[in-house]
Amino acid sequence: MVKTQLESRGIKDKRVLDAFRKVKRHLFVPKSYRREAYGDYPLPIGEGQTISQPYMVAVMTELLKLKGDERVLEIGTGSGYQAAILSLLAKEVYTIEIIPSLAKSAEKRLKELGYDNVWVKCGDGYLGWPEKAPFDGIIITCAAPRLPNPLKEQLAEGGRIVAPIGEEGEMQTLTVFEKRDGKLIKREEGGCFFVPMTGRIEKE
Repeated sequence: MVKTQLESRGIKDKRVLDAFRKVKRHLFVPKSYRREAYGDYPLPIGEGQTISQPYMVAVMTELLKLKGDERVLEIGTGSGYQAAILSLLAKEVYTIEIIPSLAKSAEKRLKELGYDNVWVKCGDGYLGWPEKAPFDGIIITCAAPRLPNPLKEQLAEGGRIVAPIGEEGEMQTLTVFEKRDGKLIKREEGGCFFVPMTGRIEKE
């Protein structure tokens, strides 16, 4: 998977590639899909949610430009796969899942697999995790029509947010926001498709 799906398509960060070699993706998908776990496409994980294709997980992770001493926030825990990858690249990972059953199973899975620098919370990702802010990196694994204001505020100076921005059912844009002098500088990285962010974002 690493050679054919990641390296061959331009993923260059050695730390990111090593993390993908170490995290066993088949342990983060339902047993009925384990034979397909290393395919280059999303897979259902229940509750209408998916685990993203390996390449997209790698792209978003690489865009965070993690060095190892960061505190990272993930919005949309899902099965916990992205959090496991991040745990090998950052000092602390905080991840929020709005669906209780997924949050519970991801927390159990991550603990059993020994990812002890990951903390899972069941809640509305729109609000972030203010008690643990500021974050050096924020990754949003569900699409939002706009970047939630609480997440902007919880990003540390010099930090980055990587998020798919766009409406449900339409092509979204993978976007990087970097905080410089208190302002967000936006850079677009291409098209993508993600399940929509739910919770308070729907009421804006």
